[in-house]
Amino acid sequence: MMVIAHLSDTHFDGDPRATGRARRVMDYLDALPGPLDAILVSGDIADHGLTPEYELAREHLVSKFPVLLLPGNHDVRGSFREVLLGEPPGTAPVDRVAKIGDAVFALCDSSIPGRADGLLADETLDWLESVLRQGAPTFVCLHHPPVAVHEPGIDRIRLNDADRLAAVLSRHDNVVAVLCGHAHAGVATTFAGTPVLVAPGVVSTLLLPWESDRLVDRDLPPAVAFHVLDDEGRLTTHFRVVA
Repeated sequence: MMVIAHLSDTHFDGDPRATGRARRVMDYLDALPGPLDAILVSGDIADHGLTPEYELAREHLVSKFPVLLLPGNHDVRGSFREVLLGEPPGTAPVDRVAKIGDAVFALCDSSIPGRADGLLADETLDWLESVLRQGAPTFVCLHHPPVAVHEPGIDRIRLNDADRLAAVLSRHDNVVAVLCGHAHAGVATTFAGTPVLVAPGVVSTLLLPWESDRLVDRDLPPAVAFHVLDDEGRLTTHFRVVA
C-alpha cells in the first residue's frame, strides 16, 4: 500500500501568513504516527516567482518524507530550477520523473510563462508518453486541471487543448490518476476515463458560485489530500483540514 499526501498552492510571498499556513501543513504531516511514501506539492509554490520566495519554500517545504514539487502559473521556471532543484536556470518546461516504491510520478510543467492558463507543450507530451511507455503505475501530475471544476474564474484558466493529454492517456493503461492543483479546492472528477484529483489550497480556499459572491476565502484553514493506492491497484482519497 502507498500513501501520498497532496497539497498545492502555497503561494510563498514573504508574508508570515502564507509561510505560517504552509508550515502548519508540513508540521502536521511530519507529526503523523504512520509513514507517508511521498508529499506532492502541485504548483504555485511562489506567488511572484521571486528568488526570496523560493528560498522560503526551500526552507519550509521539507520533510522526513520525500517531497515532490512542480511549477504552476505563478512560478518562474528559471528561479524554480535554480533555487528548488539546484539546476542552472532555463526556460524549457520543468518536467521531472520520480520513482517512489513501485510507482512513478510524472511531474509535468503545464505553465505558460507570463500567463495564468495552462498548456502541455509538445516536448512535455512526448516526454510523458516516454514515461508511460515504461509500464509502471504512474501518477500524472500537473498544476492546471484538464477539466472544468465549475467555478468560472478557474475554468477560464484551466489546461488548454486538454484533448492532446487525453490522447496520450488513452494509449496507456498504467495511469493511476491525474493529480492537479490550481483550483484551491479539493475536487474529484474524471478525465479520459482516469480519476482527476485536485488538492485543496494551502494559502486560501476557492468559494463556489452557489456558496458565495466572493471568489476566495483566506480565513478557512488549509487542507491536504491523502491518496491511498492499495495492493489491488485501487485508489482512495481522503481530504483533511489542518486546524
